[in-house]
Amino acid sequence: MKKIIVSSLIVLGLSSATFAQAATDFASVDADASGGISLAEAQVAWPDLTQEAFTAADVDANGELSAEEYAVVAPAPAM
Repeated sequence: MKKIIVSSLIVLGLSSATFAQAATDFASVDADASGGISLAEAQVAWPDLTQEAFTAADVDANGELSAEEYAVVAPAPAM
């Protein structure tokens, strides 16, 4: 599981600077308030996000990121 998560982060190709610029909470990225983040919603926060990287982060393969899946790939808020 950890290898998948680490691989997902590498595939995302997001630097810490990109994370800092795009750091948003789950509710903000879930624009339609459906309880899941679609690829299109995720690409608003991370424009360079690929389908492959999104699929790797979508551990349960339901086509959207749950809050738990998002928490794994989203940056922690800056302190």
